[in-house]
Amino acid sequence: MSTEQSEKTLENWQVYMILCSDRSIYTGITTDIARRFSQHATGRGAKYFRGRTPDVLVYLEGGHDRSTASQREAMIKKMSVKAKQQLINAHQIPDGAL
Repeated sequence: MSTEQSEKTLENWQVYMILCSDRSIYTGITTDIARRFSQHATGRGAKYFRGRTPDVLVYLEGGHDRSTASQREAMIKKMSVKAKQQLINAHQIPDGAL
């Protein structure tokens, strides 16, 4: 793997939030949001989606490596619902994110 490919892979992690069928918000990290959303929707993702389904991707933040994505995920998970909603409202999902 070239240095350029290695650097691209290291910064390809994304932090995301999904609005669920029960109106809760799930937060996670991935390198491929379309694949991960599909996994959640088909029951092959997080156990969190047992008994609820993912409705819509509401937040996507890129430019992370694995470590910073995990740190950001933990930070978001500690936020209040109101703070998460403010974060979602302040950032538009790019067209074609899924």
